[in-house]
Amino acid sequence: MEKNIGRVNGIDLTVLEETIGAIRKDPALGACRFRARNRWLGGTRNCSTISSFHGAGQEMAHAEPFLLNADEPAVLAGGDKAANPVEHLLNALAGCITTSMVAHAAVHGIAIDELESELEGDIDLRGFLGLDPAVPRGYTAIRVKFRVKTAPKTLSC
Repeated sequence: MEKNIGRVNGIDLTVLEETIGAIRKDPALGACRFRARNRWLGGTRNCSTISSFHGAGQEMAHAEPFLLNADEPAVLAGGDKAANPVEHLLNALAGCITTSMVAHAAVHGIAIDELESELEGDIDLRGFLGLDPAVPRGYTAIRVKFRVKTAPKTLSC
């Protein structure tokens, strides 16, 4: 008979614990391959489609494809119709660490009432534009700030 552990932070702990248990028994199930397909739309615009991935030892499809549009701001000759790729990178990092924090807290029985993060990264366009070979082409620093509100945990002796 299956044990129903319940939900913490909106996460179904039964499903998460089953996944953890399956990976403990067969570590190869932990190997995942995520993918995106990108198409240039002209100018600085492009669109990625996310539709499937490999996980739990098999190919899996999302219920429906996700479209992620990217563009550049006008100052970089773009149409400013979507977040630019480096902003998408900050979003991906924010999503990854937020999801990880919430899931790890849930597994440890820590209920999170609110969670917000702010990410900020430094890029010097002299590197991106190839104006100075000594300047890196990507982020040189990324800072993350969190605001987390949890209910106090009652301790008993």
